[in-house]
This record gives sequence, C-alpha cells and structure tokens, in this order.
Amino acid sequence: MFRPIRKVKNAISQEAALQLLRSARRGVLALNGDDGYPYAIPINFYFNEADMTICFHGARAGHKVDAMKACDKVCFTVLGKEEVRSPEEAWAPHVKSVVVFGRCHAVEDPEEFHTLLKAFAMKYYPTEQMVDDEIRASGKNAAIYKISIEHFSGKEVQER
Repeated sequence: MFRPIRKVKNAISQEAALQLLRSARRGVLALNGDDGYPYAIPINFYFNEADMTICFHGARAGHKVDAMKACDKVCFTVLGKEEVRSPEEAWAPHVKSVVVFGRCHAVEDPEEFHTLLKAFAMKYYPTEQMVDDEIRASGKNAAIYKISIEHFSGKEVQER
C-alpha cells in the first residue's frame, strides 16, 4: 500500500528515523484541503513511541479541523538538522527526514486528553510548574489530535 523509498541507498534505519521523531521539534502536517488542494502546515508535536502516535494541539475549529473531519488520512514530515561533514562540502549539507502516513483524530477522552496535553507541553516548556500553570490558564481552550502511524520511512540526502 505504501511506496518504498525509491533510492534505497538513501534510506536510514528505522531506529535512526525513530530518533529523529523523538528529537525534532517541528514538522509539517499535510491534509486533503478544500476543493482537492493539499493543505500543509508546520506544527509542534509530541511523538508517543509507546503507542506509535504523533500528538499535536490546536484549535477546535478551522481549516485543519475541517480537513481532518472530511478525510482522516494525513502525511507528516520531519526534517533533521543540516550536517556539514567536510569544509569542502559546506555548500552541500546532509539532511535526514522522516515521512509518516497515518490517520488523525481528535482525542475525546478527558483523561487521555490531559495526559497527552501534559506530555506535549513538557517537550517544549522548561519546567513542570510552567506546564501546569499553562494548562490551568488555557488548557480548556485547546484540542489534542493524535496521528496513529500506519507507515513511516526515513532517508538521508546530500543537498547537491
């Protein structure tokens, strides 16, 4: 169902792909948008390796929510940091990426919502106290969405 990486020599191991999902701070979520146009937006995310899901927060209404309701199939892409391996090739860095395919839905269960919201926030805030304060202040206005990963692959290319 999902296509393999065309240039197999560029593929990275599943562990390297998982490491990029663990460490990256932002990715691009792509959905089927209005009138057949793709809709891709950068988002912060939390990778929950225990159940192989990607969680993100957002509003309860808008283009992204409408697109997910119309079609739950999504693609999510993460880029790693560019790596220059030699001074002679500084103009052509190496970069890793991971592409994830899955289905996305809003988290409705209040306990799961709170657990995921806190885990997501802990990735970005420096202290648990700050997380708890932010959740108390504006957590009730947030929605948490979860991508159930059906397939992922990673690759590394040199940009030359």
